Amino acid sequence: MSNRFQDILSQWHPAKDETDWALATIVQTKGSSYRKAGAHMMINSLGQSFGMLSGGCLEADLKRQARKCWDSNQPHIVCYDMSDESDISWQLGIGCGGMVRVLIQPVTKDNNYHNLAEVYQALTNHQPVSYSLDINNPSSINALSLEPTTTVRSSSFNHHSQQFTSIISSKPQLVIFGAGIDTLPLISLAKTMAWNITLIDERSNYARPSEFKSINMMINQSYQSLTNHAAIKNADAIVIMHHNIELDAKAINLAQHSNANYLGLLGPTHRTERVFEHTNHKADQLRCPLTNPIGLDLGGDLPETIALSIVSQIQAHLAQRSAKSLNQYNNTIAEVTDAS
Repeated sequence: MSNRFQDILSQWHPAKDETDWALATIVQTKGSSYRKAGAHMMINSLGQSFGMLSGGCLEADLKRQARKCWDSNQPHIVCYDMSDESDISWQLGIGCGGMVRVLIQPVTKDNNYHNLAEVYQALTNHQPVSYSLDINNPSSINALSLEPTTTVRSSSFNHHSQQFTSIISSKPQLVIFGAGIDTLPLISLAKTMAWNITLIDERSNYARPSEFKSINMMINQSYQSLTNHAAIKNADAIVIMHHNIELDAKAINLAQHSNANYLGLLGPTHRTERVFEHTNHKADQLRCPLTNPIGLDLGGDLPETIALSIVSQIQAHLAQRSAKSLNQYNNTIAEVTDAS
């Protein structure tokens, strides 16, 4: 089960009135912690939980804390201080050494489910949301805005107003052009990342549904007919890997109709020069700069290692991170990752 909030809400939404539910949100961290402020988890009275706020250390106690919310019908904040030997965190055997504050709120029809149904609908429609919690008045209904200032997932805490706000993005939309067997490891990794995957190939003997059961959408039709296709337009990342120069060129042309901010092409640069002989654009005229050769330098030439290098590069690009090793930073790991 994915820990993305969109997938967590997909478990909650159809059963929202069948049992008691609570929303647990990390609103503050200090020092080292597994998850950062803005991480969410849903808990129900059947003992089920969706999402993780720690590496498995806190979840059992969070379920106990959620029951207090249902008994009192009131939210409350619990603090786990791993630097204080008298804190419950030591009894739980947590060794991170940091502090985590979690707001736990009952989610009921009476409080409009804290607008989570609206959040879920927006994310399903590939629309980022700004979601705010009032720490001074945690009984108030959480607010959302459908016009956040950024589409990158981030969080902020206003010490003056005691408002905690997180920007939540929908699942990344990955479009893969080319349905060769070497796309299977890429699809597998992208699926593990809970990305939405569309596979496109106009060749009639490719893109067979029986071979690609885990993708969200398969398109097997002429590229000329796909200029206005929503899957291409709404893509966050596009990977082109036909092993066919003319088809790669067609895909680059189609990518100019997309809002994607990552465009990668498999193959060496000398081959790419031949691809552009068949496109309607020069490399420096593309709407989104082309990444070629595609992927990070991770070593290895197996389809699995190539897929890992591609997925890693896309993740870093979408999160606007450097893809450097964390030990190259002077900051602590907690400080570096807290910016994500």
